[in-house]
Amino acid sequence: MQAEQEDRFQEFVRARWSRLVRTAYLLTGDVHHAEDLTQTALAKAYRSWRRISRSDNPEAYVRRMLVSCNSDRFRKRRVVEALTSAPPERAGRDETAGRVEERGSLMAGLAQLPPKQRAVVVLRYWEDLSEAEVAEVLGCSTGTVKSQASKGLAKLRAHPGLATGRAVSGSRARPQPRSQPQPQGGSR
Repeated sequence: MQAEQEDRFQEFVRARWSRLVRTAYLLTGDVHHAEDLTQTALAKAYRSWRRISRSDNPEAYVRRMLVSCNSDRFRKRRVVEALTSAPPERAGRDETAGRVEERGSLMAGLAQLPPKQRAVVVLRYWEDLSEAEVAEVLGCSTGTVKSQASKGLAKLRAHPGLATGRAVSGSRARPQPRSQPQPQGGSR
């Protein structure tokens, strides 16, 4: 790789490392797996950087590689994930106990989703990609994205730790509206 391409790749990695690791964490549920997954995807991207850097959206291309590398983990061997009740602490952030508990419940709910549903939910609601962008990243139709998102959100809503009706912070999923009291009918 030429020095100029090398510099562009290093700049890309510095600018997007934390976001890619966050996405990988949501896909894997483990910080160490997330970092390994991100490194694997970036190693593959490095080999093809000349072609990738010419694409309209290199980040989307690398994100797709990240999702593909995660899928490869499941194809090669069955991975048993043991998620903790709370995600790892982030430096410099003070979170309330309720948010930590909610996040732990969310991670447990995500862990129970099949890999494709999990990828759709993460890309759609945490990465804030459109249905078309998620379809492009996953190499499927927008109809598949819609159905997988619907099924995934339904499973998350049914998860015991998330069934409180509160919106999950960071997502566009909204709580179900509470039923309004019905006016008492009847004639006098």
